[in-house]
Amino acid sequence: MNQNKIVAVAALVSLIFGIYLAVTIAPPNGIKKPLSEQTKHMSWYPQARALHDFVLTNHNNQAMTNADLNGKWTLAFVGYTFCPDICPVTLAEISKIYPELVQQASTTPLQIWFLSVDPRRDTTARLNEYINYFNKDFIASTGPHDQLFPLVRSMGMMYAMSDDMSNPNYLVDHSASIVVINPDGNVVGRFKPKQELGQLSISDMQELKEDVPILLKQG
Repeated sequence: MNQNKIVAVAALVSLIFGIYLAVTIAPPNGIKKPLSEQTKHMSWYPQARALHDFVLTNHNNQAMTNADLNGKWTLAFVGYTFCPDICPVTLAEISKIYPELVQQASTTPLQIWFLSVDPRRDTTARLNEYINYFNKDFIASTGPHDQLFPLVRSMGMMYAMSDDMSNPNYLVDHSASIVVINPDGNVVGRFKPKQELGQLSISDMQELKEDVPILLKQG
């Protein structure tokens, strides 16, 4: 191969590499990377999941349906008010960072949703008192198990009564992740709880502080 061909090949390689860098680092025409590539910590599902149709009752004794999830980003947490640890700690931690998160909602609003899977004990009055203790802007709701079970399963979460319900202090096993629902009302991912020896397994609030503003600014 003569010198001219070597120079031509080198120039072609440089051009291809330059185009690659331009597309991956600085995409043309203002094209942005998908949200799943912009966040650092959130576990994205392979594709958005439609939530099972539901009719619940919120803490203000009003009906809550899938329509109440449209037009906003929602962070949902499954639990129950008699939970001794994960639920109150998670809600308290979200409440601490909530003011900072809502300040980032330049395109779409943010909603925090506590879904009780213990309708037997979590009456409307109890849900109202419980959720307002943490933050008056949060939403809590519950309903019969024939509504709750398919809904929670469609979120990618689970729950089960772990004790004999004849015991008034029975416990409920439930997922501890914080679920992310997009403005179309579909589940797109979750923030998994951190597993550290000797520590309560809850989602890392610093991870939410870094990733959720990215969602809120994209719409």
